[in-house]
Amino acid sequence: MSDGVQPALFIDGTWRHAADGATREVINPADGSVVAVVAEAGPADAAAAVSAARAAFPSWSATAVAERAEMCNRIADLLLRDRDEIARIETLDTGKTLRESQIDIDDVVSVFRFYARLAAVQSDRLVDVGNPAIVSRVVREPIGVCVLIAPWNYPLLQIVWKIAPALAAGCTMVAKPSEVTPLSTIALVRLAHEAGVPAGVLNLIQGSGAAVGAALVDNADVDMVSFTGGASTGASIAAAAAPHVSRVALELGGKNPHLVFADADWDSAVDAVVTGVFLHSGQVCSSGTRLIVEESIADDLVAAVVARAEKIRFGNGLDPASQTGPLVSTAHRDKVEAYVALGISEGAVLMTGGQRPTDPALAAGYFYPPTVFDRCDRGMRIVTEETFGPILTVERFTSEEQAIELGNDTTYGLAAGVRTGDTARAERVARALRHGTVWVNDFGVYTAAAEWGGFGRSGNGRELGPTGLAEYQELKHIWTNTAPGEVGWF
Repeated sequence: MSDGVQPALFIDGTWRHAADGATREVINPADGSVVAVVAEAGPADAAAAVSAARAAFPSWSATAVAERAEMCNRIADLLLRDRDEIARIETLDTGKTLRESQIDIDDVVSVFRFYARLAAVQSDRLVDVGNPAIVSRVVREPIGVCVLIAPWNYPLLQIVWKIAPALAAGCTMVAKPSEVTPLSTIALVRLAHEAGVPAGVLNLIQGSGAAVGAALVDNADVDMVSFTGGASTGASIAAAAAPHVSRVALELGGKNPHLVFADADWDSAVDAVVTGVFLHSGQVCSSGTRLIVEESIADDLVAAVVARAEKIRFGNGLDPASQTGPLVSTAHRDKVEAYVALGISEGAVLMTGGQRPTDPALAAGYFYPPTVFDRCDRGMRIVTEETFGPILTVERFTSEEQAIELGNDTTYGLAAGVRTGDTARAERVARALRHGTVWVNDFGVYTAAAEWGGFGRSGNGRELGPTGLAEYQELKHIWTNTAPGEVGWF
């Protein structure tokens, strides 16, 4: 990274500094060092970015679908070319392991490829109205100018879930990554520019939600807002967009149950529970933070999970020996520590973790160990609120009905897991759970071709899959009379 300030704002095809000259330091959470200093936008920059997107929309929306699809494929090619460097940037920015960052890049490549294919094969829908003289067609058109706001935990992945379908649909956009982790999105936009995305089609703004997020959302020239983040912020975005009647798609996190029945395969269950909650130090919206386990195996399963958790090697994400990295910031570690203290005060039994590591090699970073609470119940806030850290709570059940009741006893509904050797039970429970994704004898995986999103306070709308493209499209009905004549009504 350069020692100077990166322009970091990409508006109407040019890299810029902020209009007011503001900057922000980007911190490596593994050691507290400054990775880069980037321009920090203000409301004037946000307005300029939206204006550029609005001006570019007529031309880009009229661009042939094949050309838009090819643009997505060119960006994917460039991501593969620069995979190692962008993965390194992602690790420096977020603290996650280099292996995770590399997997993220492979995943975003698959997303670009998927939407390139899907957009190219979409066709008009013909409606038979019973009259051979009438051609009734339903066509898809791009919705317009989109504001795309991504979180800090998967900055590259989450912004591409939005950019790829928006580009393929023919929309223009303003992307705003989290101000905490902007660097991989900056790298992505540089590649998009290299790929030939026209000026104004993809604009990039850096800055806090309070400073520029609100200005982007509360703008009459914005047709659609896609946001991934916290529930309270999502509600504020929906309220700000409402006067403009902008479309809003929200992915707002979850408090995800992982149900384990006594007949589940033991080794894979232990492995999946540990991976499902402690990957990326629990900073995953679909993290399996609630272990709901059948009483007859609960003590043994908890003991096995604790033993595995205590062996997890956490450290700098660039160190190949590290299995997970730090939390993203001091403020976030403070939040996680507050939840641990709350769990203890509520009477949950702390089985492991619960305090900062004592290894001097980790002292400068924002590390926190895997933490397990047993004997939890739904009266505890640590069970009901999204902790977004390496904290696992354990609840117990004695019947299938109770397991389903516990799994659905949440205001969220993003994801859930079911582990059982009984295929009929697996299907019953999966269908009964009110969550957007349900994994059976697996956890945490996804595919670009299947929709992602949640029920309840986990948001509305969907990303990925065909519906993820439809979010950026309007439907128009075109009725053509090939043999016009007089109606004779009057």
